[in-house]
Amino acid sequence: MNRILLAEDEERIASFIVKGLRANGFRSETVDNGSDAVAFARSGEFDLMILDIGLPGLDGFSVLRRLRAERVEIPIIILTARDAVEDTVAGLSGGADDYMHKPFAFDELLARIRLRLTTPSATESTVLKAGDLSLDLRTRRARVDELDIELTTREFTLLETFLRHPDEVLTRQQLLSRVWDFDFDPGSNVVDVYIRYLRSKLGAERFETVRGAGYRLRTNM
Repeated sequence: MNRILLAEDEERIASFIVKGLRANGFRSETVDNGSDAVAFARSGEFDLMILDIGLPGLDGFSVLRRLRAERVEIPIIILTARDAVEDTVAGLSGGADDYMHKPFAFDELLARIRLRLTTPSATESTVLKAGDLSLDLRTRRARVDELDIELTTREFTLLETFLRHPDEVLTRQQLLSRVWDFDFDPGSNVVDVYIRYLRSKLGAERFETVRGAGYRLRTNM
């Protein structure tokens, strides 16, 4: 499942886009300022970024220049109310992959997103590994040693999240946001339930409970 980073400070527009992305099978994360946009884009967790030009702090053009100067190759679609030709040229020449003007039809944005995601980066591995555990992003199968493990959609996404953050402690709230894409009741035990599912399929010792903090995927197995 592709993950989209949305950098948009207008709450109404951000909510509209997020709902549309979710309805079409995408996961998303929203930031509302330029500094966070840079930090999240650097993480390598996202497949595409939708970038508003009029962000507070660093504006969209500054975000774009900084990311491209650092050779962050995430596809970027600029979304802006500015319709001057020079702004469009500045965005595309600065390294944006596409440019859309507000107001816009969501179906057009969706088509542009899908177009930019059709050609995966040649340098991006399609297999994530941690010790004897691997996850194939194309076949959506896990493997421990030579044994293939079938996963549900949610189990796959949860395991992918851990494998992208090996040996890091991830809080329940982080996992809820990244795997379920919205905030559950803080009292929900859905994360703990799915950790148990992964433990039963992949080995209980692999997922470490860090008391008072969250969970960690151990790589020294």
